[in-house]
Amino acid sequence: MSERGRSPRRGMCAAVLSLEAITLGLTTPVMITIADVDVATALAVGLGLMLACLLVAGMLRGEWAYGLGWAIQVAAVGLGFVVPMMFVLGGIFALLWGTAYLLGRKIERERAAAYAALDAQIAAEGEDDA
Repeated sequence: MSERGRSPRRGMCAAVLSLEAITLGLTTPVMITIADVDVATALAVGLGLMLACLLVAGMLRGEWAYGLGWAIQVAAVGLGFVVPMMFVLGGIFALLWGTAYLLGRKIERERAAAYAALDAQIAAEGEDDA
């Protein structure tokens, strides 16, 4: 894939989701041992959210997948009702996700404008040579 085709937003958001997957996976034993959550429920929630992070990280080519990423952030913060520390950790990851998303969009816009200016300059130089 060319440099023009790479999405900084996708890369940064995928990195956040990948790291968040580890955190959410590690909440599973915490839910079982400290929060006294039923084992099946803890496995479904903790490992389910972990798997969702990894799947969505791989699907970020579609704009709709970013909506799923936002939903995961809400779920991670909501997990704080079961494991109070997740209010903090979920909030940190939501902040990282939002920053990666917004900064990535800004970089994509600026990059598109820079490539458009470069293309216009190359086209103008081509006309001057003719």
